[in-house]
Amino acid sequence: MASHRRPKQPSRTRVTVLTATAAAAVALTSQAAHADPKPTKNEVKAKVDKLYHEAEEATEKYNGAKEQQDELKKQADALQDKVARGQEELNTLRGELGSLAAAQYRSGGLDPSIQLLLSSDPDGFLDKASALDQLTAKQAESLRKIQAKQRTLAQQRKEAQGKLADLAEVRTTLGENKKKFQGKLAAAQKLLNTLTAAERAKMAEDEQRASRSAGDRVELGNEVPASALGAAALAAADTRVGKPYVRAATGPDSFDCSGLTMWAYAQAGADITRTTYTQINEGTRIGRSQLKPGDLVFFSNTSHVGLYAGNNTVLHAPYPGAYVRYESMDTVGSYQAAVRI
Repeated sequence: MASHRRPKQPSRTRVTVLTATAAAAVALTSQAAHADPKPTKNEVKAKVDKLYHEAEEATEKYNGAKEQQDELKKQADALQDKVARGQEELNTLRGELGSLAAAQYRSGGLDPSIQLLLSSDPDGFLDKASALDQLTAKQAESLRKIQAKQRTLAQQRKEAQGKLADLAEVRTTLGENKKKFQGKLAAAQKLLNTLTAAERAKMAEDEQRASRSAGDRVELGNEVPASALGAAALAAADTRVGKPYVRAATGPDSFDCSGLTMWAYAQAGADITRTTYTQINEGTRIGRSQLKPGDLVFFSNTSHVGLYAGNNTVLHAPYPGAYVRYESMDTVGSYQAAVRI
């Protein structure tokens, strides 16, 4: 007689494992289907440009803090020098007072009326007493000088301590802004690293081509400069076309945006401040329709600046990886303001 066995049922554990495995496979397949696609070269460039802009904002703040640090250090050093000289003067005054005290002691320590009674030469004593009065007057004057010098010295020490405290605060700000732009540049580099070597080379080639030909592509027109000063500054900046953008650089072989404008005006004989945030407060504020070659034009919340070159064009140092070039204002960034030096 044939044996009829019931088929063996899979164990609960085995069913659970199989179910979990199947679920995981479905989940992975689903994740793969919904995974973000690799960004294109153009998308990477757009994100990198945004990061460069944010890095430039931090760079301008860094430049401002650096300028403030340098000025505070000069002031603190000058005050500390004054304190040192004042301390020497105080020591000299104290020495003079000690000499006067010794002279007074040698002139006699007894009460003047008793000395007169005991003196065998009253006329000589009176002469001596007069000299003693003069010593006492000199001593009093020396004391007044010492007290005045001590007050001045205390005030100078307080001022020096205040400047040093400000300096420490600015150095902290300096470090924070440096960390910010370094972080932005590192993030930009990380994005660039997602591209293939060929894509990165093509992007660099496009950038170099844009920098080399920007001046050729733009018709500057024949607009008359607002002043000889503006014309001279623009002419000086024109000699720097093709020089690389380098963070915090002020020329003559590399620049950031405000470094270029500061350098150009210095060549024209005018000293302007270091950062976009302070350059915008120099000269006369003008409207966009009033722009003339040589005027300063500010973009993107005043974090970027260039020299107006005519026909809606600026000459500027764009961002890391780019070179000093002419460019249409429409492609530089959002227009903010303009100033005539």
